[in-house]
Amino acid sequence: MAMMRLRREDPRVMGAFRLHRRLGAGGMGVVYLGSDRRGQRVALKVIRPDLAEDHEFRARFAREVSAVRRIRGGCTARLVAADLDASRPWFATQYVPGPSLHDKVAEQGPLSAAETAAIGAALAEGLVAVHEAGVVHRDLKPSNILLSPKGPRIIDFGIAWATGASTLTHVGTAVGSPGFLAPEQVRGAAVTPATDVFSLGATLAYATLGDSPFGQGSSEVMLYRVVHEEPILRGTPSALAPLLRACLAKSPQERPSTLQLASRLKEIAAREARGTAPAPRPRPRPGGAAPSAPPQQLRSPRAEPAAPPAGRPSPVPRPAARRPAPVPARRGGDRGLLRQRLIVFVVVTVLVALGIALAQGCQGPV
Repeated sequence: MAMMRLRREDPRVMGAFRLHRRLGAGGMGVVYLGSDRRGQRVALKVIRPDLAEDHEFRARFAREVSAVRRIRGGCTARLVAADLDASRPWFATQYVPGPSLHDKVAEQGPLSAAETAAIGAALAEGLVAVHEAGVVHRDLKPSNILLSPKGPRIIDFGIAWATGASTLTHVGTAVGSPGFLAPEQVRGAAVTPATDVFSLGATLAYATLGDSPFGQGSSEVMLYRVVHEEPILRGTPSALAPLLRACLAKSPQERPSTLQLASRLKEIAAREARGTAPAPRPRPRPGGAAPSAPPQQLRSPRAEPAAPPAGRPSPVPRPAARRPAPVPARRGGDRGLLRQRLIVFVVVTVLVALGIALAQGCQGPV
């Protein structure tokens, strides 16, 4: 959330809190960053001076405080303190660090299907707690969702109302943000939990598209499109498009409940998270080309055998034949000695035979 310096007209102290920065301003008042003596940081909302004497706005401000106090769970910022009887009524909630969904998309672009589904599941669970408290937010939009490290938080219950109340403060005047209002709000019909489901669907569509599903234009044009035209979801991830279209149904009875929405978004988030994980390395198939080796294998000094041509079966590897053990050098020496002895024996035998023959020739015949 962007912070701005205090202006000259801004108060420096409200109740037990010292104010440090401006966090934002709206139609009802200004939100400041403050802290108490213990250093606890709060977001302190103060009603505008020109509206402080308006009993209608005081009542509306008191309803916001009552709504925040009644809601249980971690989907909203916890109420810390309030003073509704001050000359400028104010209340302080726990400060939620982190950008709004609007700022995140504006700075980083549309979110992935997995991230959008995870945020949507947490918000749907938060709306369950809001509706169980008998409250309808009526102004759910990207700028009213803060993305804290502990999960998304719903803020700004300034126009929240009890279930079944009318959406009009004055005749013919719809309260809320064009492009995120439900058709029944534009018509002035009673609000129900399904009203927040429509706004959540438009908010999640914004997260994936970077724009309202009803485009841009004047307030009158946007309100007409919400009532009479279908949302533009071209570019929305296919995993989310059917569910978002159901949320944006014109009839409240055709929209899913917050419990159904939370369950379905959890399933989509888990499936999309698995789908974005790196795929396992494929195994080589017979007759197919061998997969490319990872870097550590490419650096190996041992040469890999070439892959067989396509269409031929891969040769079945056979165990390497054992080499005969080397003959000791001593056996080679024995063979040489035997050969020498054989030669000597033959020579001696020949000589002996010649000697006998000569001796017989000298003696003559017997």
